[in-house]
Amino acid sequence: MSIRWRDAMSRALYGPSGFFVAGTGPADHFRTSVHASPAFATALLRLIYDVDAGLGHPSRLDVVDMGAGRGELLRALLRLVDSEDAAGLAVGVSGEPTRSGRSGLIPTRAGSPETLTPTASVRSLRDEPSSGAARPSLAERVHFTAVEYASRPENLPQEITWTSEIPAEINGVLLATEWLDNVPLDVAVHTTDGWRYVLVDPESGAEEIGERVSPADLDWLTTWWPSPTSPQSAASEPDLGLTWTDATTETPHSDHRAEIGRSRDEAWANAVRQISRGLAVAVDYGHLSGDRPVDGTLTGYRGGRQVPPVPDGSSDVTAHVAMDSVASAGSAVARCAYSLVLQREALRALGADGGRPPLSLAGTDPAGYVRALAAASAVAELTDPAGLGGHWWLRQPVGIPHEPAVAR
Repeated sequence: MSIRWRDAMSRALYGPSGFFVAGTGPADHFRTSVHASPAFATALLRLIYDVDAGLGHPSRLDVVDMGAGRGELLRALLRLVDSEDAAGLAVGVSGEPTRSGRSGLIPTRAGSPETLTPTASVRSLRDEPSSGAARPSLAERVHFTAVEYASRPENLPQEITWTSEIPAEINGVLLATEWLDNVPLDVAVHTTDGWRYVLVDPESGAEEIGERVSPADLDWLTTWWPSPTSPQSAASEPDLGLTWTDATTETPHSDHRAEIGRSRDEAWANAVRQISRGLAVAVDYGHLSGDRPVDGTLTGYRGGRQVPPVPDGSSDVTAHVAMDSVASAGSAVARCAYSLVLQREALRALGADGGRPPLSLAGTDPAGYVRALAAASAVAELTDPAGLGGHWWLRQPVGIPHEPAVAR
């Protein structure tokens, strides 16, 4: 029986046998920034240090990871914090970059709604003016929490709390790296009598047209995903395999699909609402108003390959995020301006610029040159505008000054 996409995604991803609940975890199926290079965790730790300073170095600093997978990001952050080797956190990575995984979906985008941030120089994470008063290190004050529906991994360090619910009264940083794209959402298609839901058979992935969208979803579509301005003839429209449930309805404009982001707006707003003071950071692939894809972005991933989006629980089902809509929802809750920049800009501002080491280093320290070159290559993957560098960074401060949290 065909059901709405939001319900199908919920069962396929987060049901008892869902893709993110059962099995070994998403890392076996697609590659994210967290998996691509240690430089990503290093950059986030720089941001955490900045927020810690902005909060006045509280006795407890929360770091919450939404959609934590199997805890890969928090494991990396824990290792970095425990090392207390700030100078070694500059970019210290190794390995060659690849172009696999979901990053391949991101089209090259010229420009950004923000001013390009100049590359920040590499600096020690602890380079702060000394107050003369001793205080506990970050390692003694930080509290890591992973939010995930899957069971706690057996080998997860005990310093990381594992829960299925967002904790309340967060004082610190909430991280959401490629979480919002997996928040279930409904899909609609534009017809000559307006927007209608797209229904899907969870077993086969076959779609059909359902009822008209609800007033709340219509309001979201009107605001964030306007309908086509001019009708198209049925003869000129591509066949997307859609069939009718209502024979009285006119032919759909089948090349005008929309992914209704209202559920993601609500999820992000609820996450921001749990922060007492601090910063919420969402890192995801997405699009902005005026650049919405007319045929949608819904797709699947399994075993490192892109596959049709069949919501049977055997593969990831994902869609790009309407980042401006999500940002607006979070800002309304926080009552504070947000910052929205591309990943390549955000990482460069945090000291990861992917620049090649000087050739002179090869003559004085050949081994060091090779390591630095490998590090630059790994960072280059994170900042590639046609790949992971095209992800958006949404930073939403709550109860703290815009600087340094949304510094450009």
